[in-house]
Amino acid sequence: MKKRFASLWFRYLKTDWFTVCKPHLQDIPFVLSIAVQGKLIVSAHNLLAEQAGVYSGMAIADARAFIPSLKIIHEQAGLSDKLLHFIAGWCIRYTPQVSIDEPDGIILDISGCAHLWGGEFAYLTHIASTFKYHGYTVRIGIADTIGAAWAIAHFGSDDSIIKEQGQLEALLPLHPAALRLEDIQLKRLQALGLQSIGSFAHMPRAVLRRRFGASLLLRLDQAMGLEDEFIIPIKSILPYEEHLPCLEPICTPNGIALALEDLINKLCKRLSGEGKGLRAAELDCHRVDGKIETITIETSRATAQGNHILQLFEIKIPQIEPALGIELFTLGASKVEAADPVQENLWDNRIGLKSPLVTELLDRLKSRDSSCEILRYVPSAHYWPERSMKIAASMDEVVTAEWQTERPRPTRLLKVPERIIVTAPIPDYPPLLFRYKGDTYNIRKADGPERIEREWWIDPGEHRDYYAVEDLQGRRFWLYRSGHYGGQADEWFLHGFFA
Repeated sequence: MKKRFASLWFRYLKTDWFTVCKPHLQDIPFVLSIAVQGKLIVSAHNLLAEQAGVYSGMAIADARAFIPSLKIIHEQAGLSDKLLHFIAGWCIRYTPQVSIDEPDGIILDISGCAHLWGGEFAYLTHIASTFKYHGYTVRIGIADTIGAAWAIAHFGSDDSIIKEQGQLEALLPLHPAALRLEDIQLKRLQALGLQSIGSFAHMPRAVLRRRFGASLLLRLDQAMGLEDEFIIPIKSILPYEEHLPCLEPICTPNGIALALEDLINKLCKRLSGEGKGLRAAELDCHRVDGKIETITIETSRATAQGNHILQLFEIKIPQIEPALGIELFTLGASKVEAADPVQENLWDNRIGLKSPLVTELLDRLKSRDSSCEILRYVPSAHYWPERSMKIAASMDEVVTAEWQTERPRPTRLLKVPERIIVTAPIPDYPPLLFRYKGDTYNIRKADGPERIEREWWIDPGEHRDYYAVEDLQGRRFWLYRSGHYGGQADEWFLHGFFA
């Protein structure tokens, strides 16, 4: 696919923000001011102030001499950066690859996108008119290279489209600054009377390198398409992603569900065709006002079942606030794994972990309540109780160890053992009673001790002597004494409860 790029230059990025947010300023000359060495100077200004002779860097007092009614607005730190990132996110509706061109521009990789608007001219016109409607002063250039698009947007006569392979002809009449050169290089070119790119573009490369450095040749080659240049998108492009633009903004839950169903069907068709399934997905809803509403889902097993994925998203549709309407939907699979087909038993009705019914139920439960956490534990090759099990990464994780069943283990194991007070007759005898959280438990039956040595190669410490005990009410507990009976006979702990 032939690469094409669009460069957007916002001439009054800071003042555009005030024009949009404060419509009463549209017909008033105003400037943004910053303090430099204790003196207020003009940082940015609108078109009306510029026409009256106010320029950036002028002292506020001098600017007021030109325009007595000039309105002064103090600049907000980081305002233009926030605005530029906001606009870049909004431009994703035109192409998935959008990059920031600081301090006042955006680069779009429009390869394969313009035909959706009826061609590059209609594409450019639509973008320019949309920004103008919202109060932004923007100039746009489209070309085969990033450098050529940037040059024509900043130094061209108007919004322009450079035809394919036509960047050389278009760039030669422009000022050398159109190549994004350093200030010292521009001063040297000006001192030599080289006032356009065409005045030095055909000079011997060795001469240009010796006088102006290799960076001038690099910028020239990038603009002409002889050297590759890439953009860094503000949002990484997922390998599995689907887009759905809307002819009219969608405001209702039913409309969102229909759009979502169409996206899911397309995405699942791609995934199933490659033997893959998603484990996590994200739906971005681009609103008319520029804001993005996002909902995400996760699955316990890689799946490409459209109905199941749609059910998970439908649970979260009420979280979406469409406001004036959504004009673009983007569905991406942020985590994809190989999806092995499950062989279903024809006659056996028993449902196990491999059954899709189980995993789909777990997914729905977790989607209904964000605080719901459902985990699967598998045995781990350790005798130390806290390490004898681990959380499975997925429902399909292969178990490499066996559960320890030769001795009883509690149904509920405390994450951190809790200290208790125990009365025991003599060493190695089970306790007669213990106190836990202010209550006294008289022990009727006990089994033990079971000595479990600490894994010294992992951490140092004392061994444990465990007892499975039962009180007079039939409640069963798992207790242990840390270390040998003796000077620290009160170091008893409750570690778990039996069913």
